[in-house]
Amino acid sequence: MRNLSLSFKPRPTRIILIAACLLLGAALIYFVRFVPPPSWTADEIKTLRSLSLSNLPPLAPDKSNLVADDPRAVALGHQLFFDKRFSADGTVSCASCHIPELNFQDPRARGRGLLDTRRRTQSVVGSGYLEWFFWDGRKDSLWSQALAPLEHANEQGGDRTQYARLIAENYRDAYEALFGALPDLQRLPAHAGPAADETARAAWDRMTAQEQDGVSRVYANMGKALAAYQRKLLPGASRFDKYVDAVAANDFKLAGEIFSADEREGLRLFIGKAGCVRCHNTPLLTDDEFHNTGVPQDAEKEHDLGRAEGVVENFADEFKCWSEYSDDAERDCPQLRYMRARAGSLVGAFKTPSLRKTQFIAPFMHNARYTTLPEILDHYNRAPAAMVGVSELKPLGLTPVELKQLEAFLGTLTAPVNAPPSLLSAVAP
Repeated sequence: MRNLSLSFKPRPTRIILIAACLLLGAALIYFVRFVPPPSWTADEIKTLRSLSLSNLPPLAPDKSNLVADDPRAVALGHQLFFDKRFSADGTVSCASCHIPELNFQDPRARGRGLLDTRRRTQSVVGSGYLEWFFWDGRKDSLWSQALAPLEHANEQGGDRTQYARLIAENYRDAYEALFGALPDLQRLPAHAGPAADETARAAWDRMTAQEQDGVSRVYANMGKALAAYQRKLLPGASRFDKYVDAVAANDFKLAGEIFSADEREGLRLFIGKAGCVRCHNTPLLTDDEFHNTGVPQDAEKEHDLGRAEGVVENFADEFKCWSEYSDDAERDCPQLRYMRARAGSLVGAFKTPSLRKTQFIAPFMHNARYTTLPEILDHYNRAPAAMVGVSELKPLGLTPVELKQLEAFLGTLTAPVNAPPSLLSAVAP
C-alpha cells in the first residue's frame, strides 16, 4: 500500500497563493499597527505646525535693552539671578522662587521670598518672546519685570542704594564693561529707595534728583542684565513637536510610534472641540493675552481684579517701555499705545500661561486653586460663572473619555529647558 502521507505534493500555484496570503496578512497587520492612515486635514496640519517649536522664530532684539543679547550681560545676569545678597537679609535670590529644576517656578501655592506673595510663581522659560509680564501684565519688558521683586517687601525686599553698593563691591568690572562708570556712592545712604521701608524711603527723599537718577540707572541696568540671562532660557522640543514634525513630513509610521491613540485624539480635541488653541496658541502655547476663565477666588481673602489692575500699574510704572530708562531712543512702544484700556472685559482676567513645561507642577492657576490636571479640565468643561468679572468660558460637553484623552495629550508637552547646562545652576561669586 502506498504511503499517502508521503505521496502528497502540493502544487506550485498553491504554494505561491499561500505565501502571498501570508505576506498580505503580515503587511496588513504591520500597516494597521504601525502606519495608521493620514488622519489630519490640511487645515489641521497647518494649525499643528503653527504650534510646533519648529515654527518658533529667533528671538527679536529688544530695542529697550541694548545689552539683551550681549554675552557679558548674560554672564552678569546669571550671577545676579542666584546671588542671595541682593535681598534685605541675604537669604533670597531670583532662583529662590524660579527654581531651575522645576521649570524655573516652584511648587508652593504662593511665591515666597521674605514673605508670601499674592499669586503663584510663573516660569521665566521662554519669557524673551513675551510682551507682558506677571499674571496681570503690569510690566511691559523683561528687564522691568526683573526689577519688581528686588525691592518688593514680600520678595527680596532690598533697596536701590543697597543694590548699587553691592554691584560696586562685587561686580564693578563686569558692570562698567557693559554700562560705563558707576556713580559716586560714597556720600549716599547705605539704604535708600522708593521702597516700602519707611526709613529707606525717607533717606531716598533726602537725596538730590541727580543722585536718585544715578542710582536708579544702576538698578535698571541690573534688570537689563537679568533679562539677558533669562532670554537664554528657552523651552525644549517635546514629544508633541516630534509628532508634528512627523505628521508634517507624512511619516505616519513614525507619528504612530511617537503618540498613542489617546494622545492623538487629545491633540485633536485641543485644536478642535475643546477649543484650547484659542488661547494656548503660537509655539509657546500662549497668546500672551489676558482672559477671565472664571477661576474661583477665596471670597474672604481675594478680590483680584487681574488685568484691570495691571493696566493701571503699566502706565504708572517708573520703568515702562517709554520711560527715560529705556534704551529705545524712539520710545516705540506699540504694546502700550494699543493696550486695551481698563474695561469690564479685563476685570478678573489673567495672563494665559505657556503649557510648555519641564513637568506640570501643582498647584495650578494664578491663585493655586487646583492641584491636579483633571480638576482644571473639569473646570473648563463645566465653565462655572466668574466670581469677579465675567467669564469667557462656555461649557464644552466633553465626555470622561475625551477628558482623559486631553489629559494624555498635555503630558506630551513636557521637555527639558533648552539652555546651556552651565546656566542652570549658580556660579561661584
